[in-house]
Amino acid sequence: MALNDRDRQILDFEQSWWTRPEKKAAAIRTRIGISPAQYYRQLAELTDSGTALEHFPLLVRRLRRRRTERRRGRYEGGAPERQHPGR
Repeated sequence: MALNDRDRQILDFEQSWWTRPEKKAAAIRTRIGISPAQYYRQLAELTDSGTALEHFPLLVRRLRRRRTERRRGRYEGGAPERQHPGR
């Protein structure tokens, strides 16, 4: 299954939203034209997509890793600790 224009727009935005001066929720509405809830729902589906992984491998792997860390933190109690190189 190929990525459609909306899928690419969401993945492109997620890859670089932090470089923009506006708040993420407002940018989702103005740039993509959907609610943040719809955006995160679609992003979660894309995170599981093999096609998205092919086109945006670093982003999709990072999103999968963050999701796993959040789940692990919920089930193991407490926030996951991040390891910092050089410490």
